[in-house]
Amino acid sequence: MIFINYLFGINSMRKTCEEIKVNLAYRWFLGLAMDDSVPNYSTWSQNYIRRYNESSVFNEIFQRIIEEAIKHKFIDTSTVYGDSTHQKACANKRKAIDKEVKIVKKNYEDDLLKEINEVRRSHGKKEIKSLDRKEITFDEESGEVKENIKTKHIKESITDPECGLFHKGEKEKCFAYSHQTFCEGNGFVLEVKTYPGNVHDSVSFFGAYDELYKKYQGIKNVVLDSGYNTPAITRAIIRNNQTPYLPYKRPMTKKGFFKKYQFVYDEQFDEYLCPGDSELKYTTTNKQGYKEYKSDPGICEKCPLKDQCTSSKNNQKVITRHVWAEYKEQAEEVRGMRGFKDIYRERKQTI
Repeated sequence: MIFINYLFGINSMRKTCEEIKVNLAYRWFLGLAMDDSVPNYSTWSQNYIRRYNESSVFNEIFQRIIEEAIKHKFIDTSTVYGDSTHQKACANKRKAIDKEVKIVKKNYEDDLLKEINEVRRSHGKKEIKSLDRKEITFDEESGEVKENIKTKHIKESITDPECGLFHKGEKEKCFAYSHQTFCEGNGFVLEVKTYPGNVHDSVSFFGAYDELYKKYQGIKNVVLDSGYNTPAITRAIIRNNQTPYLPYKRPMTKKGFFKKYQFVYDEQFDEYLCPGDSELKYTTTNKQGYKEYKSDPGICEKCPLKDQCTSSKNNQKVITRHVWAEYKEQAEEVRGMRGFKDIYRERKQTI
């Protein structure tokens, strides 16, 4: 009945049940004789609540169809295309409550913390015990130091608490769901995960991608849009011996100031050279995984290029570089490869 409802675009289960009563082809498909009664539409809706709640049957049907398509060579997994699409929830944005929730740990944070501490140790810095998930406060009355888990405030729908408040660009703010989807060149969806609409694409990526990597062999290229161009995502793809296809992302620099690519990184000495040929030395690695490089304020104050470089009051230029920056740089090199435009052009129409 669900197949009939979707394939013929009826969109109403009540109407679908009425159509099945008088349509011989539908009855044949369902195995119903002429004198058999058609299930009531309420039975269909209650099955979702009772019978199929927490069931894996829908995923099993989905996976079986994909397996059949692979067996008959309808699917080519050499290049996969990923994106998320938002679906408006049946929830009034005005019927919401303010809720305080814990900041969820990202699945790559343990690896990031390990990398941060390796860099800090190599520069003689103290190790960081944990990333910025805890807030340390001092209670003056008791004299105790307390560790509080950091939280954030979100709007939660009273009607549908599982969705999230979505707002992007000029689009209207609404409660929605985000479907993180991967498909291949012939249009078959290989993996999909659903998240609340307030979860960013770069966060929801990992759940769907990890499942995709486990299920399908032979994936060579992963094509994504600029929202996924982060060090953590490029690292995950490259470490799985796959090639990330990502578009150019314009630097978010103020007009009239030097772009970051105009500062040359010297890997041997782990420092940056500015357009005025002065060094920006390493100072620390912060909890977000960025190495900080700072210039000499005395040199910057007298530099004729200062107005194009920094507007800071202390006459110091600061540049940050992620500990996984080399993976993003490898992804940038892919854009110069032959065939990049042909493969990337398929992304927007395929997904």
